[in-house]
Amino acid sequence: MPLPLAPLIPLAVRLGLVATTSYAVTRWVRSRTHVGRTDQRSEDALDDLGEGLAVHHPADRAEDRQTNAAARIRRVIRFRGKRYELDAGLIARLRLRQSDE
Repeated sequence: MPLPLAPLIPLAVRLGLVATTSYAVTRWVRSRTHVGRTDQRSEDALDDLGEGLAVHHPADRAEDRQTNAAARIRRVIRFRGKRYELDAGLIARLRLRQSDE
């Protein structure tokens, strides 16, 4: 007895469209992003951060009105008998300068 494949055609078309769209979006995103790099100086600076949040205005950058911020959180998460270590660090700089045009 032959299998009735006609009812499966709409499902196959939908799955094909989803796969094609996913492939196209992935190619588009990859073409517009750049390859990241790891800078050891940045890694060392993130490792040296203290836990918590710090915001300050450097005295030598007063004319630029620069603000620096740093944050770090370190936690151990236990879930279903497994242990995960979370170490998130952030260093940010915001500089606002007036320029003459």
